[in-house]
Amino acid sequence: MSAPAAAYDESATPRRVDTPSVDQERPTQPEGQVDAADERRPTFWRRFPAASAVALYVLLRLSGLIILAVFAQRAGADFWSLLHSKFDAIWYVHIAEDGYDSGLVNDHPEAHSTLPNLPFFPLYPGLVAAVAAVTPFSTPVAALIVSWLAGLVAAWGIYAVGTHLASRTVGLILVALWAVLPHAVVQNMAYTETVFTALVAWTLYALLRRQWLTAGLLCLVAGLARPSASTLIAAVGLTALVAMVRRQDGWRPWAAAVLSPLGYLGYLAWIGHRLGRADAYFYMQEKYWRIGFDGGVSTLKALKQVLTQPVPLSYYVSTLLLGLAVVLIALLVLHRYPLPLLIYSIAFFLISIGTENYYWAKGRYLMPAFALLLPIAVGLAKSRRSTMLTVFAFLVLVSGWYGTYLSLIWKYSP
Repeated sequence: MSAPAAAYDESATPRRVDTPSVDQERPTQPEGQVDAADERRPTFWRRFPAASAVALYVLLRLSGLIILAVFAQRAGADFWSLLHSKFDAIWYVHIAEDGYDSGLVNDHPEAHSTLPNLPFFPLYPGLVAAVAAVTPFSTPVAALIVSWLAGLVAAWGIYAVGTHLASRTVGLILVALWAVLPHAVVQNMAYTETVFTALVAWTLYALLRRQWLTAGLLCLVAGLARPSASTLIAAVGLTALVAMVRRQDGWRPWAAAVLSPLGYLGYLAWIGHRLGRADAYFYMQEKYWRIGFDGGVSTLKALKQVLTQPVPLSYYVSTLLLGLAVVLIALLVLHRYPLPLLIYSIAFFLISIGTENYYWAKGRYLMPAFALLLPIAVGLAKSRRSTMLTVFAFLVLVSGWYGTYLSLIWKYSP
């Protein structure tokens, strides 16, 4: 069996990434088996190993929020409004309260913009509206509840992927790295990043275990969360195609391939019906929001600015993260990581750099591509504990500082 197929063969012995190559056969303990080190842990953590990943995620994100709260107080800013009353968060809250526009002009009397709100996919505002309807909380608070709970589910899913591929240590480190990304403050805002990443993580986990129906259904739901779900659809579809060509798993890969794009295509079809033209979503994005796909022309122009003239800090951070993403993609390919992770990571990077304008937000766009962090997680897992603690202490401070900059100083969306 070739490397990519073996890497997500449910019948094969689960692999561990003890060295950079993830597909090399080696004698390892089965996934979930408790080793000698785990036997020394308290009973609860042994029975619920993912709880440690979720707890670590909460601790790291709480650290970032404390940093933001301290500086918000010193600046005289309302800490909570920073999380639910800025930029995209305003749009999602308004959609949850008042629904979608009927045309290409925002027709809500209290809207903060005349732009149409139709580009914002319905899953997150729908969940927010549901929570607000069944709880005593206001819509902005419900939006934060959804984001925070989704963050826990995302951390669990990321841990599951890292553990399946390598070890529990790698799973924990992968969660920790995702929690301290430069734009990680968005994970605690009324944004869609956590909801989408949770669906991505569990979809990829299902693909790695060849649970085709689960992967197809989760991808269907993810297609209602963000337009970048097209990258996840590509991962499911191409992975299923490989299985079809090899005549593996019968009809299930076919079902996954059919199910995966239905949510995404369904929302595009609904917008087309609402606006009376088949290409309504893409027309609206290009004509009104100035967010089309230009193949990277806009990104290259912004990169030239970064290299030739002074630009805001967010431009430098996006440049650093895009450059790091290129290196990490190369490592994923060279170390032969499983096919679903490769397809998703590469497709996500290409769509991020190919989308025009908003160069300062490119780093945030990459946040759901957590699989890019796997080579770093594997490398850190081999380091000394003191080294690891030093690295994460530094990353917590940098993430908290940059999150504060984005929230209090930077005037545009993170």
